[in-house]
Amino acid sequence: MTYRPPEGLDWPFFDQPHHELAHALSQWAGEHLHDHAHTDVDAECRTLVRAMGDAGWLRHAVAGVAHGGASDVLDTRTLCLIRETLARHHGLADFAFAMQGLGSGAISLAGTPQQQAAYLPRVARGEALAAFALSEPEAGSDVAAMRCSATHEPGEHGGHWVLNGEKTWISNGGIADFYVVFARSGEAPGARGISAFIVDANTPGLEIAERINVMAPHPLARLRFNQCRVPASQRIGEGGEGFKVAMRTLDVFRTSVAAAALGFARRAMDEALARSTSRKMFGGVLADFQLTQAKLAQMATTIDSAALLTYRAAWQRDQGRSVTKEAAMAKMVATEGAQQVIDAAVQLWGGLGVVSEVPVEKLYREIRALRIYEGATEVQQLIIARELLKAVAT
Repeated sequence: MTYRPPEGLDWPFFDQPHHELAHALSQWAGEHLHDHAHTDVDAECRTLVRAMGDAGWLRHAVAGVAHGGASDVLDTRTLCLIRETLARHHGLADFAFAMQGLGSGAISLAGTPQQQAAYLPRVARGEALAAFALSEPEAGSDVAAMRCSATHEPGEHGGHWVLNGEKTWISNGGIADFYVVFARSGEAPGARGISAFIVDANTPGLEIAERINVMAPHPLARLRFNQCRVPASQRIGEGGEGFKVAMRTLDVFRTSVAAAALGFARRAMDEALARSTSRKMFGGVLADFQLTQAKLAQMATTIDSAALLTYRAAWQRDQGRSVTKEAAMAKMVATEGAQQVIDAAVQLWGGLGVVSEVPVEKLYREIRALRIYEGATEVQQLIIARELLKAVAT
């Protein structure tokens, strides 16, 4: 199948560099990314990260030209265009790119110059895999309920922090070279008493307690911290600022989740069009039937609606505006809409649509998690309503 650059590049959200990047990445992805059944997901992720690093795409996942980044700030529209394009071609490539950005995002946004110099260049080159360790068995959407603790031990050079507890649903868990870990450091109750730490994968006391298998194969794990001693220099930001660091990081990358869903939906649309115009039925083809045409029209409209919300949010953030409500809308509409589009594509494919490893069947498995991670749809609804009520109250 021939892939095109993302539609809508002529919309006013984009500048010339975005056009150039989208065309170049689309061509690179068409030549280098060949989706197939996964036999060794861990090894594939490492290979994909290195390939994207060598090609220069990971430079856009980190901030700071001095540290290997493409620019000194994370450009949300660029992140979204990259994720949309990668997801359209290869779901695991999108995952690998996203985790390089999300896993190192706290360092880009709030790390010291020393931390940025130590980690970001390796992330940008694809030499180090990053991970973001926020969720816990009893603290997913309710981040402030986390129990993983960080206790300070005085000593030379600021001493150490000792981490104890568990994290779960950690993407890149088991293969990451370092983890950005959020733990309760006790400066204040609730969200104000959380700090962020960089924990190298070989740090004593950090264990991979369990590898988690999910419906769309991704490296995922439960982590256990048992008297895990981390130098004080590895804390990101000031004590008690971890929640703000986590929210700033998610604020950048939540819109890109919508873009990934958009990429999956566009691929499903490609597959639906190819199938409906070639599948012979009753002396014609499937696309001749009005029911098919109605379904295709609904799919296309859903995709464009999601695209407009996604790139509105990305553009607004790049203008320095708050996008709490807009990013939540984009994430909700794009992920829920993509699920509907992909389900419709499976239906148009008929029996072949549920055969293992057929493109639409893989998309069906890929999309489901996006409606949950980085804030489930129900959480996005709460965020949107909260922002609306806040505006009325003021």
